[in-house]
Amino acid sequence: MFRPVLRTQLVVDIGTAVLLGALVAILSAQGVDDVAALVTTAILSLALALRRVAPGLALGIAWIGAVVQMATMQTAGMADLFISGVLYTTSVYGTRRIRIAGLVSAIVGSVVAGTYMGFRIYGVPGVGGPETLNEAVQYGAMLFVVVLAVLLLPWLAGLAVRARRSARMSREAQLLAERDAARADRNVAIEQERVRIARDMHDIVAHSLAVVIAQADGARYALRADPAVADEALDTIGSTARRALGDVRELLGALRHEQGTAPTPDVDDIERLVGQMRDVGLEVQVEREGDPSTLPTTTQLAVYRIVQESLTNAYKHGAPGSTVRARLTYRPDTVEIDVVNRRSEDDRPGPGTGHGLVGMRERATMSGGSMTAGPRGDDFAVAVRMPAQPSTGQMPRNTIPTR
Repeated sequence: MFRPVLRTQLVVDIGTAVLLGALVAILSAQGVDDVAALVTTAILSLALALRRVAPGLALGIAWIGAVVQMATMQTAGMADLFISGVLYTTSVYGTRRIRIAGLVSAIVGSVVAGTYMGFRIYGVPGVGGPETLNEAVQYGAMLFVVVLAVLLLPWLAGLAVRARRSARMSREAQLLAERDAARADRNVAIEQERVRIARDMHDIVAHSLAVVIAQADGARYALRADPAVADEALDTIGSTARRALGDVRELLGALRHEQGTAPTPDVDDIERLVGQMRDVGLEVQVEREGDPSTLPTTTQLAVYRIVQESLTNAYKHGAPGSTVRARLTYRPDTVEIDVVNRRSEDDRPGPGTGHGLVGMRERATMSGGSMTAGPRGDDFAVAVRMPAQPSTGQMPRNTIPTR
């Protein structure tokens, strides 16, 4: 029966009802002996005070006030306008049953008010002055229309407010659902990219273990047999490790199914990647600075994947016929990747899901670096900064330390 409302709302409602009730009592009082009018005003003021916290109860109290008013033969007064406020809240805050009760009350109350005042005008003994029946009917009908407008319009206004509020809540719920769906989609994309990175790392671990075994066993046996042929032994160990690595990759490819037996790409494969993109119509200019040969496998793989995804995004979302400028800077401690392409004139996102940027950011973050991607004037720029040596401390590729 009672709705949860804020304490401030309840205080405002009670204060407003008391103030309006006192004002009506002062303006419409016919003397201190007119107790019935004061009682009616008090009852309707109570209904106005409870209109928001208990719309159904307020409607019942308003009916009690109307019955008291008619039973004591009172004329309509300003306090009757409080009923309009009660009907408004029945349609805004009430349940379906209370809303229907408010509508029925507006119609029935209009009929009762018109009939009541018609009888008073017609001259029922002890009630009203002498008037003709025709005049009484006309007056009652006119009063019915007026009262119906006064009672029904607030109810309709409350219904409109309720519909607008429901629409707003539906939009907010839809936005929240879309945001949650986007967040879930992003989490799935991140998880998928992490799985792919984990698979790449599995290849790297197999490679590193093969090199470590070759160093530990080969160097020891070579030094024991003949230190002079250590270099030759190391070369033999290296070729053996490479063959073993190929076998491991074939095994992992059989387990992974989709990735097959393709070797892990590195920075040397970027030139082939650029050639493939040029073959499909993307004009690419690549600038290189520094020597990437000392980079570990994880960094080379991350550089290749980031360049690959950047060129793919430029091909899908960039302006047709524009040139993509890629700059790769290899420093002893950092690697910088900058890919800039002209944005499409319509500046609308393509059909992709945005997982490419998520994957690039994940690779940069897991390597200890950072990535920014977004509009830069008329261009779209991807900038990645990552350390040359990841936190794992992996050895550079094609480098076998010797004593």
